[in-house]
Amino acid sequence: MSELFEIIMIVSFGASWPMNVIKSYKARTTKGKSLGFLLLIFFGYIAGIISKFSDAAYMASFSSKWYVLFFYILNLIMVGTDLCLYVRNYRLDKAKKEQD
Repeated sequence: MSELFEIIMIVSFGASWPMNVIKSYKARTTKGKSLGFLLLIFFGYIAGIISKFSDAAYMASFSSKWYVLFFYILNLIMVGTDLCLYVRNYRLDKAKKEQD
């Protein structure tokens, strides 16, 4: 039962990341974004992935529970993409500021 709630949590978080990535891409600015927050979430997902790999009970049943790790990795990729867009948008903000 706890695995079901973990999946619900991961899918709920994961549903918001694609929208956030699209918004970051279109906005072309870092205004309203927090690098610290993105990094904290990114490292949180890394910790979650490490916890799965270090859990002997999870690894013993990996063939039937691989999807949990899949969603952790998918969310990590989404946050990583948003971090890359943050860097791009930071550079765009800087270039715009230099033009003005």
